[in-house]
Amino acid sequence: MMDRRYFLKQTTFAAATSLVLPALGYPNDRLKNFLSGNDFVNAETSFGKVRGMRVAGVNIFKGIPYAGKVSGEHRFRRPAPLEPWTGIHEALEFGPPSIQAPRNNEPDPAEDCLFLNIWTPANDQKKRPVMFYNHGGGFVIGSGSSSWQDGANLARYFDVVVVETNHRLGLLGFLYLDELGGPDYASSGNMGLLDIIAGLEWVKENIGAFGGDPENVMIFGESGGGAKTSCLYAMPGAAPYFNKASIESGPGVRMTSPESAAATTALVLKELNLSRNNWRKILDVPAGDLLAIQNKIPSVPPMLQKSKNGEAVPTGFGPVVDGVALPHHPFDPTAPEISRDKPLMVGWNEDEFTFFAWQSRDTSFTELDFNTLPAKLAPQFGGDTSKIVATYREAMPKASAPEIFIAISSINMMGLGSIVIAEQKSKQGGAPVYLYNFGYKSEVKLPGTDFALGTPHAMDITFKFNIEVPPAKGGQENSALA
Repeated sequence: MMDRRYFLKQTTFAAATSLVLPALGYPNDRLKNFLSGNDFVNAETSFGKVRGMRVAGVNIFKGIPYAGKVSGEHRFRRPAPLEPWTGIHEALEFGPPSIQAPRNNEPDPAEDCLFLNIWTPANDQKKRPVMFYNHGGGFVIGSGSSSWQDGANLARYFDVVVVETNHRLGLLGFLYLDELGGPDYASSGNMGLLDIIAGLEWVKENIGAFGGDPENVMIFGESGGGAKTSCLYAMPGAAPYFNKASIESGPGVRMTSPESAAATTALVLKELNLSRNNWRKILDVPAGDLLAIQNKIPSVPPMLQKSKNGEAVPTGFGPVVDGVALPHHPFDPTAPEISRDKPLMVGWNEDEFTFFAWQSRDTSFTELDFNTLPAKLAPQFGGDTSKIVATYREAMPKASAPEIFIAISSINMMGLGSIVIAEQKSKQGGAPVYLYNFGYKSEVKLPGTDFALGTPHAMDITFKFNIEVPPAKGGQENSALA
């Protein structure tokens, strides 16, 4: 049996850093050295045959294309149609993630990134539930191939089919050009989400060949993946392709307005020295240069977006409430009617904020006392600060000032939005909604302090995917199959 205490110590930071430390992979020729003919498995899709591998009772298919090119004339537009292939497509290694900083042990990022991965117990006629995961990383980084979201154990122990996609991110996935480009660039501010919908459509058409049930698909995701799931739950284009959803530590109550998205686009054009009249020159800018510009623009999560003197301000890159692809904010003012009959689960981790303190290397909160705590919280809560602190001190009489700070900051960051979503869904009626709070505590200390991480953001990923700590020592074969 797995030692949970050891597990927590080994995986707390590993799960958090999976955004930059994904799964180890080897080129096909090296991988094949460890596989016999019996280790390969084929499947027939509507576009052609694919070859995956069977490892410890799970059939794994990596890097299957689910849509065509999104570079060239398809930049900021719908993907090109996927062309059928002859022969067998080798699905033995992950496809490239969307343009971002290179990720250790992954293929180099590329503009053409529309690939998906599948883990299934068997390619048979059994109709298993399908779990379609949307990766985290906000809307700007990440991929469907991190080792900490490996679908093998879910498939192996729970008899389900797991699917994960790569899709466009950041500027290439969410640059709002509707007003500049006209009909050819309609819903350009939501291309990353429309890519995911293309992946869901592929699943609807093909997952039966992988032992899955196209009529029993759950979409779920953590952090940015939770926000993506929030949007998909409200998108007419996604509605035919899933049956239930789970939003995890990423409550997407509201998304970016067209006005704020247009302000971000104007800032991009300014950085490129382009006017509104010659904006099309952005189509010829190398993707790496666009990434550099993206990194100059601060990213403001939708829940923190505010107007400045009544004027829209740039907010970075993410889904846009364009009135078409995303007709309205996902859960404001109500839960989406289009998903009335789809069950929903939503929740957050008890100590979300400790992850962000570690990420920003700001551990000053650990020095707080009850005299300095209100001033630390005042920028978030203004005149309500004293009342909020008093409420938490009454509810947590043995808690220290740093513990109160983490509790308040965590629920403000992820908890309140999760509660709003649950309440809106409950008011709507129809399918049930389930609200959770994950609180299994890690004893790992925040570096440089004696303060325990508790249940930080992203810690739930390894629990949900049932990922155990790999052996400290392993041969080349284990590395090649990772």
